[in-house]
Amino acid sequence: MTALKQYTRLESGGLWRDTPTSQRREVIVAFREATLVLSDPKSESALSHWSLPAIERLNPGELPALFAPGTEAIETLELDDRDMIAALETVRSALAGQRPKPGRLRGGLLGGGTLLVLALAAFWLPDALVRHTASVLPAATRAAIGQAALADVQRLTGSACTTPLGSFALTALGDKLFGPHRAQILILREGLSGSAHLPGGTILIARRFVEDEGGPEALAGLALMERLRAEAQDPILPVLKHAGLTATFRLLTSGILPDSALAGYGEVLLQDKGLAVPDDVALARFKAAGLSSAPYAYAIDPSGEATIALIEADPLAGLVPEPLMPDSDWVSLQDICTTN
Repeated sequence: MTALKQYTRLESGGLWRDTPTSQRREVIVAFREATLVLSDPKSESALSHWSLPAIERLNPGELPALFAPGTEAIETLELDDRDMIAALETVRSALAGQRPKPGRLRGGLLGGGTLLVLALAAFWLPDALVRHTASVLPAATRAAIGQAALADVQRLTGSACTTPLGSFALTALGDKLFGPHRAQILILREGLSGSAHLPGGTILIARRFVEDEGGPEALAGLALMERLRAEAQDPILPVLKHAGLTATFRLLTSGILPDSALAGYGEVLLQDKGLAVPDDVALARFKAAGLSSAPYAYAIDPSGEATIALIEADPLAGLVPEPLMPDSDWVSLQDICTTN
């Protein structure tokens, strides 16, 4: 589209709100091929991606101009740069002009167009739409979807185990393994036999790995392996595939995933055995974390037969590693599911 190509490298400043109650935040606004990218001016990291076809002007004719990424979106963007405002209006008008008008299609044209749409929908659109949507979702939206998925999981497992001291120990372990505030490790009472993960950095682990182990090393190993799986496959992809094409398209255009879209995802997650992680990849990560791989290997397979490579090539074999947590924290963690 000519109207879009002439603006593909245009940038300006703007004021962004991610929710109606948030304070306005300075951002850099940039056109890309199919999206408007809002970035932090200091770190240059992307804060949000807006689909160009979905952008709406909320105050036509007024300045500063107020835009939103869809009619039901909660984000807003204020712009006073006239070039950027004109570019958005031009692109919006061009896109509106390309939308089909009622009554224009007749007979064979209607049938042919319908068949083409159906063919695209069946063979190309679902996977492409899911992957594109996943690529433009901001971190805050991913975390919100992860919490919504967790609610559906807990419909089957019950609430995650919590005690003040046990939860503190889990938080400290997550910070030690992955950095401050980059993971949420939760212990589930029932329904989960091993471990799993959700968008937004949430890691789920069965209670037996704290109650039946002599130390936190196996628990830490499970968390480490789930992070590897999340790095190998974006955890938002199976969620969006479960949500379906319509819900994913709504998320892309409005930033909202319907609550009903995640119904039943708990069953899917709890039955999923997870991606297989190559032994060499796992061992490299254990070594980088300063963590012994043998406790994890025996926790997964007490016989050691299926995890022999992780036992024999343990990067800390013969060494005395630094304790993952004080003994008092481990004791509190072992009681996390029995005292509430």
